[in-house]
Parts: sequence; C-alpha cells; structure tokens
Amino acid sequence: MSLVTLEHVGVALGGRDVLTDVSFTMDMGEIVTIVGPNGSGKSTMLRVIVGAVQPTKGRVIRKEGLKIGYVPQKLHIDPTLPMTVRRFLSLPRRVDNDAADMALTETGAGHLYDRQMVDLSGGQFQRVLLARALLAKPDLLILDEATQGLDQPGSADFYDHIDRVRREFGCAVLMVSHELHVVMAASDRVICLNGHVCCQGEPEHVASAPEYRALFGTGTHGALALYRHEHSHTHDTCDDAVCDHDHSHDHGSAP
Repeated sequence: MSLVTLEHVGVALGGRDVLTDVSFTMDMGEIVTIVGPNGSGKSTMLRVIVGAVQPTKGRVIRKEGLKIGYVPQKLHIDPTLPMTVRRFLSLPRRVDNDAADMALTETGAGHLYDRQMVDLSGGQFQRVLLARALLAKPDLLILDEATQGLDQPGSADFYDHIDRVRREFGCAVLMVSHELHVVMAASDRVICLNGHVCCQGEPEHVASAPEYRALFGTGTHGALALYRHEHSHTHDTCDDAVCDHDHSHDHGSAP
C-alpha cells in the first residue's frame, strides 16, 4: 500500500478553487518534489496530505499509522529567549539524550548540541529543524520551502543530507521548493502544479515538457546534469499531453 494517495482532490478556499482534480500517490523510499509558481496551491496540497486542510472534493487515503515529519519554510524564535538546540529538540515532548544525539548526527548538526538557537546560521537552523522532524522516525518527511534564504551551495548541501537521510531511514521525502535546478535534480519524481497537475514524471522529462516550460522557461533544464543523483528505481515518465488549462491566472494559495 502507498503511504498516501490523493484521488481527484479539489480544495476551495475563500470562494476560490485552489486545487482542482489533483491525483497523487507517494510510495515508501522515493523523493518527490512539487514545483509551481507562486499561488499554485503547493502549500495547500501539503496541508491536505497532513490533514490540516480537508478537501472539498475527492478523498485522501493514508496508510494506517502513517508517521509524518515536517520541516517548515521558516520558524521564528524570540531572540531574547535563551534556548539551546538540545532543549529545542525536547519541545513539545521530551526526548532522551541518545535520540537527540542520533538525530543531530544524522543531519550533520551534532556539534550544535549546546549552541543557542538564536546563534545558528540559516543552514544550521534548518539542519536542527530536520533533526527534530526525524525524532518521530517518520515514514514520510515533508519539507515546505525548507532552504529558503540559503545560498546555492548551502541548499545543495542540505539536499545531500536529505538524500542520505532517505537512504538511511528508508522514509519517503516530499519537497516543495522554488530552487528548481537543485531540487529537481535531487528528486526521483517531479510534479508540476498550477492549481491542477500540469505534468509529472522523472526530472528530465518534466523539464522538457511543454507544460513545465510554459511556466518556468527553459533555463532549468541545462543545470540538471550538475546535481543529478542516480537512483536504482524508475518511475513513469511525464505525460506530454498538452495541458488544457490556462496558466495565465493565479489560482491562489492557502492563507
């Protein structure tokens, strides 16, 4: 059984259709990236998957006992609040030292154990957030724009850690990001979203699909070779049928 399946899901928020007829399946061990312009419904799709937003149409099927780890786009911590990395990992539920050590080590943040959260760089902060998400030993790890604000080398390094986490933990990874050249190359499968699924498949096929190029142009395709990870399994290729929706308008996103 798949970890999560969306069947013809539609979501209307504030009187607007944010998602229309979205079907999606996530299997154990794969890395899937959702790409799309601002207002395309990417964050709403994540919220549907975790159960924070209920679909207006269609249904969501989750594997029984599914455990999800979540790395948010950003997290604000009051700079006047003294809090070490170790203490942060025990919020809201205390974890033992061995579990905290293991999670930080897995994400390359073991040396940050006693550091103050407010003193961390952007990349260090995201690694700590990733460690916190791994404490639950998730079946599915979700990252919503998790490298926003990092430079390109920092983003590439973070995604290298994600790939290693996927291999060592055996979890699936679902990502949303605007860093197309890095994220798509780190993925097994890419879904191009603009209120509906425009196309999906392996990164190279999506990058050359007319629906993708209509949204993002052609500049991303040539950069894929610089970052491409090799994986032992394959997925269905992109549907090259011409998209029958108008991309010129904004579908809106969840508030």
